[in-house]
Amino acid sequence: MPILKNIPINRFVQLCISLGIIVTVTFALMKAIPGDPFSDEKALPKEVHESLRKHYGLDDPWLVQYGNYLKAVLKGDLGPSFKYPGTSVNAIIAKGFKVSALLGLEALFLALSCGIAFGTIAALNQHKWQDVSTVGFVTLGISIPSFVIATFLQYLLALKLGWFPIARWGTLSHTVLPALALAAHPTAFIARLTRSHLLNVMTEQYIHTAKIKGLSSWKIIIKHALPPAVTPLLPYIGPLITNILVGSFVIENIFALPGLGHWFVTSVGNRDYTVIIGLTLFYSVLLLCLSFLMDLLYMTLDPRVKESRL
Repeated sequence: MPILKNIPINRFVQLCISLGIIVTVTFALMKAIPGDPFSDEKALPKEVHESLRKHYGLDDPWLVQYGNYLKAVLKGDLGPSFKYPGTSVNAIIAKGFKVSALLGLEALFLALSCGIAFGTIAALNQHKWQDVSTVGFVTLGISIPSFVIATFLQYLLALKLGWFPIARWGTLSHTVLPALALAAHPTAFIARLTRSHLLNVMTEQYIHTAKIKGLSSWKIIIKHALPPAVTPLLPYIGPLITNILVGSFVIENIFALPGLGHWFVTSVGNRDYTVIIGLTLFYSVLLLCLSFLMDLLYMTLDPRVKESRL
């Protein structure tokens, strides 16, 4: 269809406009904060302070700084860190993303596997203790903040039972507790959606037809019921991945992990403008691109939504 040929172009334009707005707003907010990254330096002579501002172009008009920053960003250069001399924002992202990506992938795997499993069990045992237990878990998982869950896991599994390290980064065992804390909310969310969609699918005519043909219950569920029940989850995967990464801001600081969340929180405290804007831009690109890809995949698997989704 002709309209589908223009979809990627339209979405790409929307993506570029969104990124431009995000960069502009973030840059303006950073410049609106009183002081600069060097204002908190103890016993810093006035001449040195002015020299640093001149070196990094902070004494230029805002529009000039904004234009120079955009030119650098378009070349893939997110600039230097003001608080860590000799370190670029690109290097910080490359270093921190390895930690955040590993943690995020673990949390995403737990959320998808456990969420779909819990939702399926609840739907197949509607109004029974399995369903009631799952609904209770979903309510707790969505209601309790991740930092509370993280603290509870540290107390119970690390301090009391000694099963896992309480903090720091090193071996795979250091990732278990933060991954569990990050996965709690998305697991509950996916379980709720899976349960709801699967209950609707189980009332469809083709499911009754499969039962009449004498197919086993598990074959009906896995082959005929789960795929259409899980497909509507795809549009949520992109934002879910980004939410897991954003949720790691607090979790990484609780567990003292050197990921992007740690760098972001530290840069806010240091007023390290380029790191803040660079990480914001990186997360924005990740969110928008993943959402776009999940939309395209959703349309591929379910052609009925091709024209309605975009």
